[in-house]
Amino acid sequence: MDNNQDWTTVIKPKEKLLQVDFKELWRYRDLCMLFVRRNITTQFKQTILGPLWYIIQPAMTVIMYMVVFGGIANIPTDGLPQPLFYLSGICLWQYFNDCLSKTSSTFTANAGIFGKVYFPRLVVPLSTVISNLLRFAIQFGLFLVVYAIYQIWIIPGQIHTNWYALLLPLLIVMLAGLALGFGILFSSLTTKYRDMTLLLDFFVRLWMYATPVIYPLSTITNEKLRFVMSLNPLTGIVEAFKYGMLGAGEFSWGMLAYSFAFMVVLLALGIVIFNRVQRTFMDTV
Repeated sequence: MDNNQDWTTVIKPKEKLLQVDFKELWRYRDLCMLFVRRNITTQFKQTILGPLWYIIQPAMTVIMYMVVFGGIANIPTDGLPQPLFYLSGICLWQYFNDCLSKTSSTFTANAGIFGKVYFPRLVVPLSTVISNLLRFAIQFGLFLVVYAIYQIWIIPGQIHTNWYALLLPLLIVMLAGLALGFGILFSSLTTKYRDMTLLLDFFVRLWMYATPVIYPLSTITNEKLRFVMSLNPLTGIVEAFKYGMLGAGEFSWGMLAYSFAFMVVLLALGIVIFNRVQRTFMDTV
């Protein structure tokens, strides 16, 4: 065989653990969109209501929160109508939670595909983050409908949206980055330690209560506890969204900068471990 023969495609391991071939990811964009369509269609296959579940689930959750946290626990909502307050937190949290839970099973759920054909493995978690934008768009649309009802008919002019609402695309990117970083990190660990899946489920449930989804940050008066809450990278994102869209909450450029820096470091760490694990994960999955 001629060793000087030219090959159209050369597959070789990454030389650097932090290396991400963006050109290669772009070449496989059609495959990414195929995974996106697969993720969307499989969620509603053999269901009667289909995408309506994206509306029914947050609506039922809001009703439960209103009864339990608003009625029984009597937790304040910064003077905002309870449906709007809870929906604003649910939109962001559900997107983050769904992205994290599904990207965390990247290796175990796709071992059959990974073992048969080569493609950039990051395509799979990226497709999950993109496909979940549909859920967010529908639930954000529900939020806007409820917002319009309150702003026009129930309490006209009493909800003060401001220009910080224009930061929404940035907030979504940061949520996606945090979910992707944590997801690929946990997906790498679960290839060898399967009990990490159980730990993640437990951790995410507790994490929601450490994020101002069902209560405003202003209710935390203890300085030490407030500092601990500020270490949560989601806190600044959720509060910025509520401040921009509803005029309530606590906006801080410092907290947003911390969340962004946390996302960058987390993504770098996740990519390093992801690249290291993908070389040998078929031996352990």
